Amino acid sequence: MFAVDTGSARWWQLRLAAALVAVLFVSVTLVTGAPTEAAAKGYDYPKARKADVVDDFHGTKVKDPYRWMEDPEAEETLRWVEEQNKLFQGYIEGVSSREAIEKRLTELWDYPKYSLPAKHGNRYFFTKNDGLQNQSVLYVQESLDGEAKVVLDPNKLSEDGTVALRAQTYSHDGKFLAYGLTQSGSDWQEIHVRDVDTGEDFEDAIEWCKFSGIAWKTDNSGFYYNRLPEPGSVPEEDQSNYSRVYWHTLGTPQSEDKLVYEDPQNKELGFYPFSTDDGKYLVIYVYHGTDDRNGLYIRRMDDEGEFQRLVDVGEAEFNPIDNIGSVFYLGTDLDAPRGRIIAVDIKKPDRKDWKEIVTQTDDVIDFSAMVDNKLVVAYMRNANHLLNIYDRKGKRVREVELPTIGSIAGLSGEREDKEMFFGFTSFLYPYTAFHYEFKDNKLSVFRQPEINFDPTKFETKQAFASSKDGTKVPIFITHKKGLKLDGNNPTILYGYGGFNIGLTPSFSITRLVWMESGGIYVLANLRGGDEYGEEWHKAGMLENKQNVFDDFIGAAEWLIENKYTSSAKLAIEGGSNGGLLVAACMLQRPNLFGAISCRVPVTDMLRYHKFTVGRYWTPEYGNAEKNPEHFEFMYAYSPLHNVKEGAEYPPTLITTADTDDRVVPLHAKKFAATLQAADAGKNPILIRIETKAGHGAGKPTSKRIEEAADIYAFLFKVFAMSATMVGQN
Repeated sequence: MFAVDTGSARWWQLRLAAALVAVLFVSVTLVTGAPTEAAAKGYDYPKARKADVVDDFHGTKVKDPYRWMEDPEAEETLRWVEEQNKLFQGYIEGVSSREAIEKRLTELWDYPKYSLPAKHGNRYFFTKNDGLQNQSVLYVQESLDGEAKVVLDPNKLSEDGTVALRAQTYSHDGKFLAYGLTQSGSDWQEIHVRDVDTGEDFEDAIEWCKFSGIAWKTDNSGFYYNRLPEPGSVPEEDQSNYSRVYWHTLGTPQSEDKLVYEDPQNKELGFYPFSTDDGKYLVIYVYHGTDDRNGLYIRRMDDEGEFQRLVDVGEAEFNPIDNIGSVFYLGTDLDAPRGRIIAVDIKKPDRKDWKEIVTQTDDVIDFSAMVDNKLVVAYMRNANHLLNIYDRKGKRVREVELPTIGSIAGLSGEREDKEMFFGFTSFLYPYTAFHYEFKDNKLSVFRQPEINFDPTKFETKQAFASSKDGTKVPIFITHKKGLKLDGNNPTILYGYGGFNIGLTPSFSITRLVWMESGGIYVLANLRGGDEYGEEWHKAGMLENKQNVFDDFIGAAEWLIENKYTSSAKLAIEGGSNGGLLVAACMLQRPNLFGAISCRVPVTDMLRYHKFTVGRYWTPEYGNAEKNPEHFEFMYAYSPLHNVKEGAEYPPTLITTADTDDRVVPLHAKKFAATLQAADAGKNPILIRIETKAGHGAGKPTSKRIEEAADIYAFLFKVFAMSATMVGQN
């Protein structure tokens, strides 16, 4: 298996790129706007000045009065943020349950958490968090039962735990580790190199890296990597364009690195290098934004000539699994929207010589690996996993029986290994590492957590709601046993619906507090994800995005019709693209929901592509600036542009972070200001802006617990839930 991380999301779903956009003429005249009317409505919202900013989108004039909030360092923006945080803290200050919630969250969180062991050379590497450590610690051991030795402890790199370990790529013999460090949740990382035996770092420091791959040579002389331009070398709007691949010789300064590949004529393409496990080939995974239709460029590791373009961007998805000599095994949706596996000999790359190994079935291939010279294939069936093993000719050998309905969250093993590890989880099944031995078809628990929680008191069921067009939408419902279907249960409905990312059952500490307190948790599998393959994804992107909102609304209506809850007791929650989801649904059906938890949302669909990595998402959302047809359907649902003056919106909490450079906080800020100015005043519209935190990855444990306690305190207050229920397992 290639050295990739098949954790909770497939590594290739993380590919991002920049899209070339036209410059929009903007007429900007700053004037002193009137303060919000919130004080007269019952909530003393901080004043937000309105500016006379108008954009012309293909003949349609669009106002943007809070454009000044796009400058996060402006004194006016900082003052507004400070006042909004004070308002939120004042709102939850009197919530008696908050202290109990935080205490219970801390109790539940305090248990050892392990990653899967990954074998490199003759050693096993893994991470462990003792319980409440802000960051997990990286360890190595010589055997599975050997003594663990610390390789790197990120907790020692900052006092507040905001420096995190992200990318980790080992040399083929496991002697060296190239690793990325990020600060305050940023996607930017600086790559360093550590000698695993001595624990000492080389002086090497690789800058300007974001979503970077690393490909070691087998002689440990150095590695290939991709990075973005040095700041100041390109216009600011191109800082996330012009991806390049370089060669770095170990022990030398970055200034001496050799440019290996670039394509300046296609500046929006991204390049992610990796080496095959046999060390013989350098592969560049080529991507255009979040479009799944990638390219693959290959050359021998000992060759400095041109790359062989096996496939180019724009046709289909091609995911490398492994190679045996010149034969590459690829997962693809070419002529197979639910996935199949093919074998391609790069010495005979003509398509007539491609061989189909595993054919498409009714189930969706989620990811594949090659271990013990066999193909290990994880399928999705109605949004939960199955695990099958095939021989290299495509004959099914067996199915590995999983503990219950749930998800495979990570798989570790290489082609010659006789064993593999995989993580398994479900709503009531904490993440557990399993060890599988191929020779005896033996599956055993490798590491299982002990949590102060009794799962036998709860149950999960799957149902199917109907969307507006009749499409059946799967939903998972988890709650205490003996639930009364009287329509009076506080409920959280969660969704995402986008970027070909499927949501399968998973365990969450924060959800336990909610369910212990009598709450219901519901996960909806919306179009836009990959739960049913590429057709399901396409049905929820671009001009079909409204289908995602209709699916979510359909799930909410089903829960109410079947007496699980009522509009007054139904909260909807989503983050990032899911934040867009709940914001749009709230505006379209405000009377359907009793509370909104809108986390790190995308809300300005007309300008999102102008900031940091936003331009990577144009294949999914569209580009309202360049394309008049895109403008029509994006403007129709863009949350920032569909707030109605005087409307009565549900109690709403918007959360963001000041250093989020994935979904920049301007989306949340401008949306909150717009809602506060237009809202009828009956319900609170609040925003919580975290400091020294990003989009979520690498966030310290202490901040995670604090944020979860704040969100639940808000919901407990809105739904009049009792603190006495907290921890009543």
